[in-house]
Amino acid sequence: MDSELLTSFFMWCSIVNMGLLVLAFLLWMVASDKIYALHGTWFPMPRQTLNVIFYCLLGFYKIIVFVFNIVPWVVLKIIA
Repeated sequence: MDSELLTSFFMWCSIVNMGLLVLAFLLWMVASDKIYALHGTWFPMPRQTLNVIFYCLLGFYKIIVFVFNIVPWVVLKIIA
């Protein structure tokens, strides 16, 4: 594989993953009551607990995207 192909790959991975992150955030902002009602039937928990779990999940996902997609893309752009 050449570096141009890898650079393009990591760029598109970053775009798709950041799009998923923004979509999850927007869905949470728009439909958090429905999401809580759905998950509350499966796992009884207070609303604050679900908020903390979702916030931690989005934060972890963002860190993973930065470490495994954006950082390699930036490094490839620097060395190209």
